[in-house]
Amino acid sequence: MIRFGITTGFLAVLSLAALLRPAVAEPVSQYTKIDLSKCTIVEPASSEGVFGGSWSCQGYRGIPVFVAEGDLRMFVSFGENAARESAASQTLGGFNTINDTLEWRIRNDRPFATILRWSMDTPDGTGKVQVLVVTQLKAGSVCHVAYVNATANPNANILARQAADELAGAHMCERGARVIGKAGRLG
Repeated sequence: MIRFGITTGFLAVLSLAALLRPAVAEPVSQYTKIDLSKCTIVEPASSEGVFGGSWSCQGYRGIPVFVAEGDLRMFVSFGENAARESAASQTLGGFNTINDTLEWRIRNDRPFATILRWSMDTPDGTGKVQVLVVTQLKAGSVCHVAYVNATANPNANILARQAADELAGAHMCERGARVIGKAGRLG
C-alpha cells in the first residue's frame, strides 16, 4: 500500500511538472517591407558601377536589416552585426534582385528566421527563376539555411516555412544552405 502511494504521488508530481512546463508555441509569421528609399545609406554606389551600395533598414520590431548590391547581385543580412555576418556575403549564383516583402518566422515571441523571395537569372541566362531564401537569425551565425525554387515547387511557401522551422537555429553556416524540394534551374 505504501508502495502504491509513493508511485501515485510520484506520477502526480510528474504530471504537475509537465503541466507547468512552458509550452513551445507554434511558429507564426509576421511581414515587413524592404523599401530602400526609406533606409539609411551605409555606403553609396561606386562610380564605376560595380558596387551598387549598401543600406541599413529596420525590420520586425526594429531588427536591423542590411541590404547590399554588387555586380548585379543582392546580399541581405540581419542583426546588430549584420554587415559582418555570413549572410552579408551570401547571394545566389545568377544576377538577382530581391522582393520587398520579408517574412519573419517567430516562435515564443522571438524571430528565428526570415524568408525572402529573390528573382534570379537562370545559369544559362535564358530566363528567370523565383527562389525563396531562408535565413537563420542566430547571432554570430546569421546565414542562408535553405533555398526553395518557387518556380519549380507549387508549395514553395510551405516548404520554406518548414525549412525555417526545422533548420534555423541549429544550422552550421559552414555547411552551406540546403536546396529543399525540386531544384529546377537553380544551378
